[in-house]
Amino acid sequence: MPSDNKIEASVSEPPAPRAADKILDVARDLFYREGIRAIGVDEIVRRAGVTKPSLYRSFPSKDELAASYLRKYDLEFWERFDEAVDAHPGDPRAQIIAFLTRVGKRTQKPDYRGCGMTNAAVEYPERGHPARVVSENNKVELRRRLRAMAAAMGAADSDTLGDGLLLLIEGAYISGQLFGVGGPAAAVARNADLLIEASLKK
Repeated sequence: MPSDNKIEASVSEPPAPRAADKILDVARDLFYREGIRAIGVDEIVRRAGVTKPSLYRSFPSKDELAASYLRKYDLEFWERFDEAVDAHPGDPRAQIIAFLTRVGKRTQKPDYRGCGMTNAAVEYPERGHPARVVSENNKVELRRRLRAMAAAMGAADSDTLGDGLLLLIEGAYISGQLFGVGGPAAAVARNADLLIEASLKK
């Protein structure tokens, strides 16, 4: 009969990650750092320590693996966005500034590669591609939310303000990759606040 200590050890050990989870984690890291098209499935299965058949059992194609990576990215994006919203209930201006302050800080990290959604949209210009569809849906929803938040602030032209904020965000994603530490993306929250202030003036 096993000892109590052995029983406790077996209960406390976390379950080994499933092959699909390992594949997705490796793909996420490689796709974000190197680009989706630049990485083949052979590299993914080698780094994940699984077989190619195990990849295709979970993901019917590389395109579907890319879409799965972006769906996970999308969930994490909205978690970060909602954290900023929840931290400033009823104050959309503070919500946007809080979100963009964090974006600005991330752009200053040496390994920053911008927004995975934006990068995927550039890599896949063809409409209807699974990866592009996820990216487009994310951006459409972000635009909708920014316009709604601009309206809640009382902007006379809320659609223009919302779109201006979206352009600032996308500019931060790209310039963060171009300039790195010390680049203009670090000031995205400050520039957003100036834009909001100018848009709310009577």
